Amino acid sequence: MKKIIVLLIFALLFTSAPVSAKVEKEQRLWQDETVYSIMVDRFNDGDITNDHGVNSKDPVNYNGGDLQGVIDKLDYIKDMGFTAIKLSPVFDNADNGYHGYWVKDFYKVDEHFGSLNTMEKLVKEAHKRKMKVIIDFVANNVAKSHPWTRASGKQDWFHKEKAIVDWNNQKEVEDGWVDGLPDLNQGNPEVKQYLIDAAKWWIHKTDIDGYSLPEINAVPLSFWSDFSKAVKQEKKGFYLVGMSTPETSTVNTGTYENAGITSMFDYHQINQTRLVFATTDQSVGLALSEDKNAEINVNFFDNEYTTRFTRDIVEQRQFPGARWKTALTYAYTTPGIPFVYYGTEIALTGGPIPDNRRQMNFRAEKDLIEYMTKIGELRDQLPSLTRGSMEMLYDQKGMMVYKRVYKGETSIIAINNTKKSQKVTLTSEQVEGNKELRGLLAGDLVRSYKGKYNIIIDRDNSEIYVLAEKTGLNVTFISAIAIAALLVLIFLLLIIRRSKRGQIN
Repeated sequence: MKKIIVLLIFALLFTSAPVSAKVEKEQRLWQDETVYSIMVDRFNDGDITNDHGVNSKDPVNYNGGDLQGVIDKLDYIKDMGFTAIKLSPVFDNADNGYHGYWVKDFYKVDEHFGSLNTMEKLVKEAHKRKMKVIIDFVANNVAKSHPWTRASGKQDWFHKEKAIVDWNNQKEVEDGWVDGLPDLNQGNPEVKQYLIDAAKWWIHKTDIDGYSLPEINAVPLSFWSDFSKAVKQEKKGFYLVGMSTPETSTVNTGTYENAGITSMFDYHQINQTRLVFATTDQSVGLALSEDKNAEINVNFFDNEYTTRFTRDIVEQRQFPGARWKTALTYAYTTPGIPFVYYGTEIALTGGPIPDNRRQMNFRAEKDLIEYMTKIGELRDQLPSLTRGSMEMLYDQKGMMVYKRVYKGETSIIAINNTKKSQKVTLTSEQVEGNKELRGLLAGDLVRSYKGKYNIIIDRDNSEIYVLAEKTGLNVTFISAIAIAALLVLIFLLLIIRRSKRGQIN
């Protein structure tokens, strides 16, 4: 009797298994990744022995975060569904160069962050967890105290000191000194070769998987063509993502992609999406990217150069948790690679630099973390969310429904960023009829009725559906439950009868 019940329970588990993706991902591509972006000094202090001159109360000084601190939190990051990390520059920096952009030595890890061995360990530990590692490579300038600035014979390694007035004047941006830092002359063959050699050296020594390139538009395009060819030869699938200066209103992302840069941050694009998702009842139409390479470009809402998106939300008198959920759903399910700035999971706030680089606090924000984890899992499981075509089906004042299709797998994403519940009817011309939409976030189920799908989403909620064959009552499942219940009842009656006989005897 016990064996029969066990077998029935086993059968029940299989008959009630959840829907899974039918399309398997082939070799993993960069557009399949979800990236957690970290400012090393502000993330986690894992080694107090390198806290030289640290002042955690000073926002423009070293605060104590280091590479060991990142290692200690790799499981935390992975558990949220992230498949890659991006680190701020780790190279040796000048005094107070907590951010990593005042490079003093391209071949040395900053003493506040650890050692080259620690960096090697971080990459190995990440790779053990099947996570990739990207680091910032600063190619535009160096610290004022860099030895080159005082070396004889290296005057032509720099452009003459000049402030940038017109950020849309490409020549002025390339030759000017950003934030008063000595601007490298990449037109000098020696400078170009030095930077390329240093970039190749880090790949060989640490086995990193990619570079983020700050101020990419402040460096000549010809340099990036040579740079990308050289570093991509060092490791198959090596990733390069460009970050333009936020002050520049427009940057032709396609130009850099043609030069070999894999992906680009687009500040013009994100300024629009921040306006849409910081509040409610805003159409997303204008925010949709028309870039033909949108699937490989970056989806982000803030980073180390911008004010925190949470600040926008608070200024709109909105609840950060709800706004972040809708924003992240959009970022995770539209074409592009999500880059999520550390602290997003706790809705960390902050204004302009350095306020946007506050220390991470690992206090629990369970609801938002759980939500990020779930959409991260779905993004990893459904190829249509990372490789599929994109078609907007409905977009009216905060309520949006769009479709992603890849090799027979169809995902329908519904986001309600309005003040009330919304109903959207999709026709068989938009979505194949006589099937059903199975919700994977909240478990909603929408069956086709007379060739239409009626989707109802509560305010501040989203659903990710997959299109599947229509199902009716699961007779096998219901019968199995009934039989199991009957057998359990019989089993209990037999036990009672035996116990009574025992008492009589």
